[in-house]
Amino acid sequence: MRKILGFLLLALGSWQAAPAQTPPPAPAAKEEKKPPQPEEKTSQTKHTLRINGVEVGYTATAGTLLLKKEDGTPRASIFYIAYTRDGVTDLAARPLTFAFNGGPGSSSVWLHLGVLGPKRVLMDPEGNPLPPPYKLGDNEYSLLDATDLVFLDPVSTGYSRAVDEKNAKDFHGIAEDTKSVAEFIRLYTTRHARWTSPKFLAGESYGTTRAAALSGYLQEQVGLNLNGIMLISCVLNFGTLSFDPGNDLPYILYLPSYTATAWYHKKLPKDLQADRHKALEEAQQFARNEYTLALFKGDRLSGEERRQAVEKLARYTGLSPKYIEESNLRVPIHRFIKELLRGERRTVGRFDSRMEGIDANAAGATPDYDPSYAVVQGPYTATWNEYVRSDLKFESDLPYEILTGRVQPWNWGDFQNRYVNVAETLRRAMTENRYLKVFVANGYYDLATPFLATEYTFDHLGLDASLRDHVSMDFFDAGHMMYIRKESLEKVTRDLRQFLLAASSARGR
Repeated sequence: MRKILGFLLLALGSWQAAPAQTPPPAPAAKEEKKPPQPEEKTSQTKHTLRINGVEVGYTATAGTLLLKKEDGTPRASIFYIAYTRDGVTDLAARPLTFAFNGGPGSSSVWLHLGVLGPKRVLMDPEGNPLPPPYKLGDNEYSLLDATDLVFLDPVSTGYSRAVDEKNAKDFHGIAEDTKSVAEFIRLYTTRHARWTSPKFLAGESYGTTRAAALSGYLQEQVGLNLNGIMLISCVLNFGTLSFDPGNDLPYILYLPSYTATAWYHKKLPKDLQADRHKALEEAQQFARNEYTLALFKGDRLSGEERRQAVEKLARYTGLSPKYIEESNLRVPIHRFIKELLRGERRTVGRFDSRMEGIDANAAGATPDYDPSYAVVQGPYTATWNEYVRSDLKFESDLPYEILTGRVQPWNWGDFQNRYVNVAETLRRAMTENRYLKVFVANGYYDLATPFLATEYTFDHLGLDASLRDHVSMDFFDAGHMMYIRKESLEKVTRDLRQFLLAASSARGR
Protein backbone atom coordinates (compact mmCIF):
# COMPACT_ATOMS: atom_id res chain seq x y z
CA MET A 1 0.00 0.00 0.00
CA ARG A 2 2.84 2.33 0.93
CA LYS A 3 4.52 1.59 -2.40
CA ILE A 4 1.35 2.44 -4.31
CA LEU A 5 0.80 5.66 -2.32
CA GLY A 6 4.43 6.65 -2.76
CA PHE A 7 4.16 6.04 -6.47
CA LEU A 8 1.07 8.24 -6.69
CA LEU A 9 2.72 11.00 -4.65
CA LEU A 10 5.87 10.75 -6.76
CA ALA A 11 3.84 10.96 -9.91
CA LEU A 12 1.84 13.89 -8.57
CA GLY A 13 4.95 15.66 -7.40
CA SER A 14 6.66 15.09 -10.69
CA TRP A 15 3.58 16.56 -12.48
CA GLN A 16 3.50 19.56 -10.11
CA ALA A 17 7.17 20.24 -10.52
CA ALA A 18 7.23 19.97 -14.27
CA PRO A 19 8.24 23.19 -15.99
CA ALA A 20 5.49 25.05 -17.79
CA GLN A 21 5.13 23.99 -21.40
CA THR A 22 4.66 26.68 -24.08
CA PRO A 23 1.50 25.74 -26.01
CA PRO A 24 2.06 25.17 -29.69
CA PRO A 25 1.16 28.14 -31.81
CA ALA A 26 -2.37 28.09 -33.16
CA PRO A 27 -2.49 27.30 -36.86
CA ALA A 28 -2.65 30.44 -38.93
CA ALA A 29 -6.17 31.23 -40.06
CA LYS A 30 -6.57 30.54 -43.72
CA GLU A 31 -7.11 33.70 -45.65
CA GLU A 32 -10.37 33.57 -47.55
CA LYS A 33 -9.59 33.53 -51.20
CA LYS A 34 -11.03 36.63 -52.75
CA PRO A 35 -12.54 36.41 -56.21
CA PRO A 36 -10.50 38.11 -58.93
CA GLN A 37 -11.46 41.74 -59.35
CA PRO A 38 -13.01 42.30 -62.77
CA GLU A 39 -12.29 45.20 -65.05
CA GLU A 40 -14.64 46.96 -67.37
CA LYS A 41 -13.98 46.28 -71.02
CA THR A 42 -15.61 47.48 -74.21
CA SER A 43 -15.44 46.88 -77.93
CA GLN A 44 -16.58 49.56 -80.38
CA THR A 45 -17.37 48.94 -84.03
CA LYS A 46 -18.84 51.07 -86.81
CA HIS A 47 -21.76 50.02 -89.04
CA THR A 48 -24.46 51.28 -91.38
CA LEU A 49 -28.08 50.24 -91.82
CA ARG A 50 -30.82 51.31 -94.21
CA ILE A 51 -34.12 52.09 -92.45
CA ASN A 52 -37.13 53.37 -94.41
CA GLY A 53 -34.83 54.12 -97.33
CA VAL A 54 -32.41 56.21 -95.26
CA GLU A 55 -28.88 55.07 -94.51
CA VAL A 56 -28.15 55.26 -90.77
CA GLY A 57 -24.56 55.19 -89.58
CA TYR A 58 -24.11 53.96 -86.01
CA THR A 59 -21.59 52.89 -83.40
CA ALA A 60 -22.06 49.58 -81.59
CA THR A 61 -20.50 49.30 -78.13
CA ALA A 62 -20.41 45.87 -76.51
CA GLY A 63 -19.05 45.96 -73.01
CA THR A 64 -19.32 45.52 -69.28
CA LEU A 65 -20.11 48.08 -66.62
CA LEU A 66 -19.26 47.47 -62.96
CA LEU A 67 -21.76 48.09 -60.20
CA LYS A 68 -19.78 49.13 -57.12
CA LYS A 69 -20.24 49.95 -53.49
CA GLU A 70 -19.55 53.57 -52.56
CA ASP A 71 -16.06 52.55 -51.37
CA GLY A 72 -15.30 51.35 -54.90
CA THR A 73 -15.63 47.62 -54.23
CA PRO A 74 -17.09 45.92 -57.34
CA ARG A 75 -20.29 43.95 -56.75
CA ALA A 76 -21.37 42.89 -60.23
CA SER A 77 -20.39 43.13 -63.88
CA ILE A 78 -23.28 44.03 -66.21
CA PHE A 79 -22.97 43.18 -69.88
CA TYR A 80 -24.65 45.50 -72.37
CA ILE A 81 -24.72 46.43 -76.02
CA ALA A 82 -25.40 50.03 -76.98
CA TYR A 83 -26.20 51.36 -80.44
CA THR A 84 -25.81 55.11 -80.94
CA ARG A 85 -26.49 56.95 -84.16
CA ASP A 86 -23.49 58.73 -85.62
CA GLY A 87 -23.54 62.42 -86.45
CA VAL A 88 -25.93 63.47 -83.68
CA THR A 89 -24.95 66.90 -82.39
CA ASP A 90 -27.81 67.57 -79.97
CA LEU A 91 -28.06 64.70 -77.50
CA ALA A 92 -30.85 66.50 -75.65
CA ALA A 93 -33.09 65.93 -78.66
CA ARG A 94 -32.05 62.31 -79.22
CA PRO A 95 -34.12 59.66 -77.38
CA LEU A 96 -32.39 56.88 -75.43
CA THR A 97 -34.09 53.52 -74.82
CA PHE A 98 -33.02 50.88 -72.30
CA ALA A 99 -34.33 47.44 -73.29
CA PHE A 100 -34.50 44.10 -71.51
CA ASN A 101 -36.44 40.85 -71.50
CA GLY A 102 -37.92 38.97 -68.59
CA GLY A 103 -37.87 35.51 -67.07
CA PRO A 104 -36.78 36.20 -64.39
CA GLY A 105 -33.62 34.74 -65.88
CA SER A 106 -33.75 35.95 -69.47
CA SER A 107 -31.11 37.87 -71.34
CA SER A 108 -32.12 40.71 -73.66
CA VAL A 109 -31.45 38.69 -76.82
CA TRP A 110 -35.12 38.39 -77.84
CA LEU A 111 -35.95 42.10 -78.12
CA HIS A 112 -32.43 42.71 -79.41
CA LEU A 113 -32.34 40.26 -82.33
CA GLY A 114 -36.08 40.01 -82.82
CA VAL A 115 -37.39 43.54 -83.18
CA LEU A 116 -35.45 46.57 -81.91
CA GLY A 117 -31.80 46.11 -82.85
CA PRO A 118 -30.05 46.63 -86.20
CA LYS A 119 -29.86 42.87 -86.88
CA ARG A 120 -32.60 40.26 -86.67
CA VAL A 121 -32.83 36.49 -86.82
CA LEU A 122 -34.08 35.33 -90.20
CA MET A 123 -37.28 33.25 -89.88
CA ASP A 124 -40.00 32.34 -92.34
CA PRO A 125 -42.92 34.83 -92.67
CA GLU A 126 -44.98 33.04 -90.00
CA GLY A 127 -42.15 32.88 -87.47
CA ASN A 128 -40.95 29.33 -88.04
CA PRO A 129 -37.20 28.68 -88.12
CA LEU A 130 -35.35 28.16 -91.36
CA PRO A 131 -33.10 25.08 -91.62
CA PRO A 132 -29.77 25.39 -89.78
CA PRO A 133 -27.24 26.90 -89.98
CA TYR A 134 -29.19 29.95 -88.83
CA LYS A 135 -28.51 33.46 -90.05
CA LEU A 136 -28.88 37.10 -89.12
CA GLY A 137 -29.90 39.80 -91.55
CA ASP A 138 -30.17 43.58 -91.46
CA ASN A 139 -33.26 44.69 -89.56
CA GLU A 140 -34.80 47.35 -91.75
CA TYR A 141 -37.50 47.75 -89.07
CA SER A 142 -35.05 48.67 -86.28
CA LEU A 143 -35.89 51.70 -84.15
CA LEU A 144 -32.32 52.97 -84.39
CA ASP A 145 -33.44 55.81 -86.66
CA ALA A 146 -35.72 57.07 -83.87
CA THR A 147 -33.74 56.28 -80.70
CA ASP A 148 -30.38 55.15 -79.40
CA LEU A 149 -30.66 51.66 -77.92
CA VAL A 150 -29.05 50.03 -74.88
CA PHE A 151 -29.70 46.31 -74.35
CA LEU A 152 -28.70 45.14 -70.88
CA ASP A 153 -28.57 41.74 -69.20
CA PRO A 154 -29.45 41.60 -65.49
CA VAL A 155 -27.05 39.79 -63.15
CA SER A 156 -26.64 36.05 -63.90
CA THR A 157 -28.13 36.41 -67.40
CA GLY A 158 -26.16 36.86 -70.62
CA TYR A 159 -22.55 37.58 -69.67
CA SER A 160 -23.54 39.50 -66.52
CA ARG A 161 -22.25 38.06 -63.26
CA ALA A 162 -21.89 38.88 -59.58
CA VAL A 163 -18.23 39.47 -58.71
CA ASP A 164 -18.51 36.88 -55.93
CA GLU A 165 -20.86 34.12 -57.02
CA LYS A 166 -21.77 33.48 -53.36
CA ASN A 167 -23.43 36.88 -53.38
CA ALA A 168 -25.34 36.44 -56.65
CA LYS A 169 -28.53 35.98 -54.63
CA ASP A 170 -28.22 39.65 -53.65
CA PHE A 171 -29.39 40.45 -57.20
CA HIS A 172 -32.03 37.74 -57.59
CA GLY A 173 -35.25 39.32 -56.42
CA ILE A 174 -37.85 41.82 -57.48
CA ALA A 175 -36.46 44.66 -55.33
CA GLU A 176 -32.81 43.63 -55.81
CA ASP A 177 -33.21 43.39 -59.58
CA THR A 178 -34.98 46.76 -59.76
CA LYS A 179 -32.24 48.44 -57.77
CA SER A 180 -29.33 46.96 -59.76
CA VAL A 181 -30.89 47.71 -63.16
CA ALA A 182 -31.68 51.25 -61.99
CA GLU A 183 -28.05 51.66 -60.94
CA PHE A 184 -26.90 50.54 -64.38
CA ILE A 185 -29.25 53.06 -66.02
CA ARG A 186 -28.00 55.84 -63.73
CA LEU A 187 -24.36 55.06 -64.43
CA TYR A 188 -24.79 54.77 -68.19
CA THR A 189 -26.84 57.97 -68.33
CA THR A 190 -24.22 59.83 -66.30
CA ARG A 191 -21.14 58.57 -68.14
CA HIS A 192 -22.59 59.29 -71.57
CA ALA A 193 -24.07 62.70 -70.71
CA ARG A 194 -27.67 61.65 -71.42
CA TRP A 195 -29.49 63.10 -68.41
CA THR A 196 -31.35 65.60 -70.60
CA SER A 197 -32.17 63.15 -73.41
CA PRO A 198 -35.75 61.82 -73.68
CA LYS A 199 -35.58 58.42 -71.98
CA PHE A 200 -37.60 55.25 -72.53
CA LEU A 201 -37.80 51.70 -71.23
CA ALA A 202 -38.73 48.71 -73.37
CA GLY A 203 -39.53 45.44 -71.59
CA GLU A 204 -41.00 42.11 -72.59
CA SER A 205 -42.84 39.62 -70.33
CA TYR A 206 -41.31 39.86 -66.81
CA GLY A 207 -39.39 42.74 -68.34
CA THR A 208 -42.69 44.65 -68.26
CA THR A 209 -42.90 43.95 -64.51
CA ARG A 210 -39.35 45.26 -64.19
CA ALA A 211 -40.16 48.34 -66.29
CA ALA A 212 -43.16 49.25 -64.13
CA ALA A 213 -41.12 48.78 -60.96
CA LEU A 214 -38.33 50.91 -62.44
CA SER A 215 -40.74 53.70 -63.36
CA GLY A 216 -41.27 54.35 -59.66
CA TYR A 217 -37.75 53.58 -58.43
CA LEU A 218 -36.00 55.73 -61.02
CA GLN A 219 -38.36 58.59 -60.36
CA GLU A 220 -38.33 58.48 -56.56
CA GLN A 221 -34.84 57.19 -55.72
CA VAL A 222 -32.73 58.41 -58.65
CA GLY A 223 -34.63 61.51 -59.78
CA LEU A 224 -34.74 60.21 -63.35
CA ASN A 225 -38.09 60.76 -65.05
CA LEU A 226 -39.07 58.79 -68.13
CA ASN A 227 -40.83 59.96 -71.26
CA GLY A 228 -42.28 56.57 -72.12
CA ILE A 229 -42.46 52.85 -71.44
CA MET A 230 -42.99 50.20 -74.12
CA LEU A 231 -44.52 47.02 -72.73
CA ILE A 232 -44.36 43.94 -74.97
CA SER A 233 -46.56 41.06 -73.76
CA CYS A 234 -47.37 42.57 -70.42
CA VAL A 235 -47.79 41.24 -66.89
CA LEU A 236 -48.08 43.70 -64.01
CA ASN A 237 -50.54 41.81 -61.80
CA PHE A 238 -49.61 38.14 -61.32
CA GLY A 239 -53.02 37.43 -59.87
CA THR A 240 -54.36 37.57 -63.42
CA LEU A 241 -52.17 34.59 -64.42
CA SER A 242 -51.99 32.33 -61.38
CA PHE A 243 -54.34 29.34 -61.57
CA ASP A 244 -54.59 28.80 -57.82
CA PRO A 245 -57.48 27.36 -55.81
CA GLY A 246 -59.80 30.21 -54.90
CA ASN A 247 -58.53 32.52 -57.64
CA ASP A 248 -61.02 32.36 -60.51
CA LEU A 249 -59.72 35.47 -62.30
CA PRO A 250 -57.30 33.70 -64.72
CA TYR A 251 -60.03 31.36 -66.02
CA ILE A 252 -62.03 34.43 -67.07
CA LEU A 253 -59.09 36.34 -68.54
CA TYR A 254 -57.61 33.42 -70.50
CA LEU A 255 -60.87 32.49 -72.20
CA PRO A 256 -60.63 34.81 -75.25
CA SER A 257 -57.06 33.61 -75.86
CA TYR A 258 -58.34 30.04 -75.78
CA THR A 259 -60.94 31.11 -78.34
CA ALA A 260 -58.30 32.64 -80.61
CA THR A 261 -56.23 29.46 -80.35
CA ALA A 262 -59.20 27.20 -81.10
CA TRP A 263 -60.08 29.41 -84.08
CA TYR A 264 -56.54 29.17 -85.45
CA HIS A 265 -56.62 25.36 -85.22
CA LYS A 266 -60.15 25.21 -86.68
CA LYS A 267 -61.84 23.80 -83.58
CA LEU A 268 -64.72 26.29 -83.26
CA PRO A 269 -68.32 25.91 -84.51
CA LYS A 270 -68.88 26.99 -88.13
CA ASP A 271 -70.37 30.40 -87.37
CA LEU A 272 -67.43 31.36 -85.15
CA GLN A 273 -64.87 29.72 -87.41
CA ALA A 274 -66.06 31.92 -90.27
CA ASP A 275 -65.30 35.18 -88.40
CA ARG A 276 -62.53 35.46 -85.82
CA HIS A 277 -63.57 38.98 -84.87
CA LYS A 278 -67.05 37.73 -84.02
CA ALA A 279 -65.61 34.80 -82.10
CA LEU A 280 -63.38 37.01 -79.96
CA GLU A 281 -66.14 39.56 -79.32
CA GLU A 282 -68.55 36.87 -78.19
CA ALA A 283 -65.93 35.18 -76.00
CA GLN A 284 -65.04 38.47 -74.30
CA GLN A 285 -68.69 39.32 -73.65
CA PHE A 286 -69.28 35.88 -72.15
CA ALA A 287 -66.08 36.10 -70.06
CA ARG A 288 -66.89 39.55 -68.68
CA ASN A 289 -70.50 38.72 -67.84
CA GLU A 290 -72.07 35.24 -67.65
CA TYR A 291 -68.84 33.34 -67.02
CA THR A 292 -67.72 35.74 -64.29
CA LEU A 293 -71.09 35.41 -62.57
CA ALA A 294 -71.10 31.63 -62.91
CA LEU A 295 -67.71 31.31 -61.23
CA PHE A 296 -68.70 33.84 -58.58
CA LYS A 297 -71.75 31.75 -57.65
CA GLY A 298 -69.67 28.63 -57.17
CA ASP A 299 -71.72 25.85 -55.61
CA ARG A 300 -74.80 28.08 -55.67
CA LEU A 301 -74.93 27.76 -59.46
CA SER A 302 -78.16 26.05 -60.49
CA GLY A 303 -78.19 22.96 -62.67
CA GLU A 304 -79.55 24.90 -65.65
CA GLU A 305 -77.02 27.72 -65.22
CA ARG A 306 -74.24 25.17 -65.06
CA ARG A 307 -75.47 23.42 -68.20
CA GLN A 308 -75.53 26.73 -70.09
CA ALA A 309 -72.04 27.65 -68.88
CA VAL A 310 -70.68 24.26 -69.96
CA GLU A 311 -72.29 24.64 -73.38
CA LYS A 312 -70.85 28.10 -73.99
CA LEU A 313 -67.40 27.23 -72.66
CA ALA A 314 -67.29 24.30 -75.07
CA ARG A 315 -68.41 26.65 -77.86
CA TYR A 316 -65.62 29.18 -77.18
CA THR A 317 -62.77 26.79 -76.35
CA GLY A 318 -63.16 23.94 -78.83
CA LEU A 319 -63.10 21.47 -75.94
CA SER A 320 -65.80 18.87 -75.35
CA PRO A 321 -68.69 19.59 -72.95
CA LYS A 322 -67.69 16.43 -71.06
CA TYR A 323 -64.16 17.77 -70.51
CA ILE A 324 -65.51 21.17 -69.42
CA GLU A 325 -67.93 19.51 -66.99
CA GLU A 326 -65.25 17.25 -65.54
CA SER A 327 -62.98 20.29 -65.14
CA ASN A 328 -65.65 22.02 -63.03
CA LEU A 329 -65.91 24.88 -65.58
CA ARG A 330 -62.21 25.69 -65.03
CA VAL A 331 -59.49 24.72 -67.52
CA PRO A 332 -55.99 25.97 -66.61
CA ILE A 333 -53.51 26.71 -69.37
CA HIS A 334 -51.35 23.58 -68.96
CA ARG A 335 -54.42 21.40 -69.49
CA PHE A 336 -55.81 23.45 -72.37
CA ILE A 337 -52.61 23.30 -74.42
CA LYS A 338 -52.56 19.51 -73.96
CA GLU A 339 -56.26 18.88 -74.57
CA LEU A 340 -57.16 21.02 -77.61
CA LEU A 341 -55.36 18.84 -80.19
CA ARG A 342 -55.17 15.62 -78.20
CA GLY A 343 -57.10 13.81 -80.93
CA GLU A 344 -54.29 14.59 -83.38
CA ARG A 345 -51.61 13.69 -80.79
CA ARG A 346 -50.44 17.32 -80.79
CA THR A 347 -50.03 20.10 -78.22
CA VAL A 348 -50.10 23.88 -78.73
CA GLY A 349 -47.49 26.39 -77.62
CA ARG A 350 -47.64 28.53 -74.50
CA PHE A 351 -45.68 31.48 -75.88
CA ASP A 352 -47.36 31.17 -79.27
CA SER A 353 -50.36 28.88 -79.52
CA ARG A 354 -50.12 28.74 -83.32
CA MET A 355 -47.18 26.37 -82.87
CA GLU A 356 -47.72 22.62 -82.48
CA GLY A 357 -45.70 20.09 -80.50
CA ILE A 358 -45.53 16.30 -80.30
CA ASP A 359 -45.43 14.53 -76.94
CA ALA A 360 -44.20 11.00 -76.26
CA ASN A 361 -47.43 10.28 -74.42
CA ALA A 362 -50.61 11.73 -75.89
CA ALA A 363 -52.60 10.63 -72.82
CA GLY A 364 -50.59 12.72 -70.36
CA ALA A 365 -52.00 15.64 -68.39
CA THR A 366 -49.29 18.19 -69.25
CA PRO A 367 -47.10 18.77 -72.33
CA ASP A 368 -43.51 17.61 -72.54
CA TYR A 369 -42.20 20.95 -73.84
CA ASP A 370 -43.27 24.29 -75.28
CA PRO A 371 -43.03 24.05 -79.09
CA SER A 372 -43.15 27.85 -79.39
CA TYR A 373 -39.95 28.14 -77.35
CA ALA A 374 -38.31 25.33 -79.28
CA VAL A 375 -38.69 27.23 -82.58
CA VAL A 376 -36.73 30.26 -81.31
CA GLN A 377 -34.19 28.84 -78.86
CA GLY A 378 -31.77 27.37 -81.40
CA PRO A 379 -31.84 30.20 -83.98
CA TYR A 380 -31.43 32.97 -81.40
CA THR A 381 -28.69 31.16 -79.48
CA ALA A 382 -26.60 30.33 -82.53
CA THR A 383 -26.86 33.70 -84.24
CA TRP A 384 -26.19 35.61 -81.02
CA ASN A 385 -22.98 33.73 -80.21
CA GLU A 386 -21.69 34.29 -83.73
CA TYR A 387 -22.73 37.94 -83.90
CA VAL A 388 -21.19 39.11 -80.63
CA ARG A 389 -17.73 37.80 -81.58
CA SER A 390 -17.67 38.24 -85.34
CA ASP A 391 -19.49 41.56 -85.80
CA LEU A 392 -19.14 43.26 -82.42
CA LYS A 393 -15.64 41.93 -81.66
CA PHE A 394 -16.45 41.18 -78.02
CA GLU A 395 -14.92 38.00 -76.66
CA SER A 396 -15.80 36.07 -73.55
CA ASP A 397 -15.52 32.39 -72.72
CA LEU A 398 -18.44 32.59 -70.32
CA PRO A 399 -21.58 30.83 -71.49
CA TYR A 400 -24.05 33.45 -72.64
CA GLU A 401 -27.09 32.65 -70.48
CA ILE A 402 -29.99 33.08 -72.92
CA LEU A 403 -32.67 31.91 -70.48
CA THR A 404 -31.39 30.51 -67.22
CA GLY A 405 -32.59 29.05 -63.95
CA ARG A 406 -29.49 30.23 -62.09
CA VAL A 407 -31.45 33.23 -60.77
CA GLN A 408 -33.68 30.90 -58.76
CA PRO A 409 -34.89 31.00 -56.08
CA TRP A 410 -36.21 34.47 -56.90
CA ASN A 411 -36.92 36.67 -53.89
CA TRP A 412 -40.41 38.17 -54.18
CA GLY A 413 -39.74 40.36 -51.14
CA ASP A 414 -42.75 42.41 -50.08
CA PHE A 415 -44.93 40.23 -52.30
CA GLN A 416 -44.38 37.05 -50.32
CA ASN A 417 -47.72 35.31 -49.68
CA ARG A 418 -49.55 37.58 -52.10
CA TYR A 419 -49.59 38.17 -55.82
CA VAL A 420 -46.99 40.47 -57.32
CA ASN A 421 -48.71 43.62 -58.53
CA VAL A 422 -46.65 46.57 -59.73
CA ALA A 423 -49.59 48.29 -61.43
CA GLU A 424 -49.88 50.69 -58.51
CA THR A 425 -46.22 51.65 -58.92
CA LEU A 426 -46.90 52.52 -62.55
CA ARG A 427 -50.06 54.46 -61.70
CA ARG A 428 -48.19 56.54 -59.15
CA ALA A 429 -45.30 57.19 -61.55
CA MET A 430 -47.72 58.34 -64.27
CA THR A 431 -49.56 60.54 -61.79
CA GLU A 432 -46.45 62.25 -60.45
CA ASN A 433 -44.85 62.55 -63.90
CA ARG A 434 -47.73 63.63 -66.12
CA TYR A 435 -45.64 63.44 -69.27
CA LEU A 436 -45.06 59.69 -68.91
CA LYS A 437 -46.75 57.67 -71.68
CA VAL A 438 -47.19 53.89 -71.98
CA PHE A 439 -47.62 51.68 -75.04
CA VAL A 440 -48.69 48.04 -74.71
CA ALA A 441 -48.40 45.35 -77.42
CA ASN A 442 -50.52 42.19 -77.11
CA GLY A 443 -50.54 38.94 -79.10
CA TYR A 444 -53.86 37.16 -79.67
CA TYR A 445 -52.08 33.78 -79.52
CA ASP A 446 -50.09 34.53 -76.38
CA LEU A 447 -50.98 32.06 -73.62
CA ALA A 448 -48.22 33.33 -71.31
CA THR A 449 -49.59 36.87 -70.89
CA PRO A 450 -53.12 36.84 -72.41
CA PHE A 451 -54.46 40.07 -73.86
CA LEU A 452 -57.63 40.28 -71.75
CA ALA A 453 -55.51 40.01 -68.58
CA THR A 454 -53.58 43.07 -69.74
CA GLU A 455 -56.77 44.97 -70.53
CA TYR A 456 -58.15 44.03 -67.11
CA THR A 457 -54.99 45.29 -65.39
CA PHE A 458 -55.12 48.67 -67.12
CA ASP A 459 -58.88 48.93 -66.65
CA HIS A 460 -58.17 48.66 -62.92
CA LEU A 461 -55.10 50.91 -62.86
CA GLY A 462 -57.04 53.73 -61.22
CA LEU A 463 -55.59 56.47 -63.40
CA ASP A 464 -57.24 59.86 -63.22
CA ALA A 465 -59.49 60.49 -66.22
CA SER A 466 -57.12 63.20 -67.45
CA LEU A 467 -54.30 60.64 -67.81
CA ARG A 468 -56.08 57.64 -69.30
CA ASP A 469 -55.24 58.54 -72.87
CA HIS A 470 -51.56 58.32 -71.89
CA VAL A 471 -51.94 54.55 -72.28
CA SER A 472 -52.27 53.10 -75.79
CA MET A 473 -52.54 49.47 -76.91
CA ASP A 474 -52.43 47.40 -80.04
CA PHE A 475 -53.12 43.75 -80.83
CA PHE A 476 -51.29 41.35 -83.14
CA ASP A 477 -52.01 38.11 -85.01
CA ALA A 478 -49.15 36.33 -83.29
CA GLY A 479 -47.98 35.22 -79.86
CA HIS A 480 -45.83 36.41 -76.96
CA MET A 481 -42.98 37.31 -79.33
CA MET A 482 -45.31 38.77 -81.94
CA TYR A 483 -42.34 40.15 -83.87
CA ILE A 484 -41.22 36.72 -85.13
CA ARG A 485 -44.13 36.91 -87.59
CA LYS A 486 -43.18 39.26 -90.44
CA GLU A 487 -46.51 41.07 -90.71
CA SER A 488 -46.65 41.65 -86.95
CA LEU A 489 -43.03 42.84 -86.92
CA GLU A 490 -43.88 45.51 -89.48
CA LYS A 491 -46.94 46.59 -87.51
CA VAL A 492 -45.38 46.67 -84.05
CA THR A 493 -42.35 48.65 -85.19
CA ARG A 494 -44.65 51.23 -86.81
CA ASP A 495 -46.51 51.51 -83.51
CA LEU A 496 -43.34 51.80 -81.46
CA ARG A 497 -41.78 54.39 -83.76
CA GLN A 498 -44.89 56.56 -83.66
CA PHE A 499 -45.06 56.21 -79.88
CA LEU A 500 -41.40 57.20 -79.46
CA LEU A 501 -41.70 60.27 -81.63
CA ALA A 502 -44.93 61.42 -79.98
CA ALA A 503 -43.73 60.82 -76.40
CA SER A 504 -40.35 62.47 -77.08
CA SER A 505 -41.97 65.68 -78.24
CA ALA A 506 -45.01 65.62 -75.91
CA ARG A 507 -45.92 68.75 -74.04
CA GLY A 508 -48.10 68.71 -70.98
CA ARG A 509 -51.63 69.96 -70.87
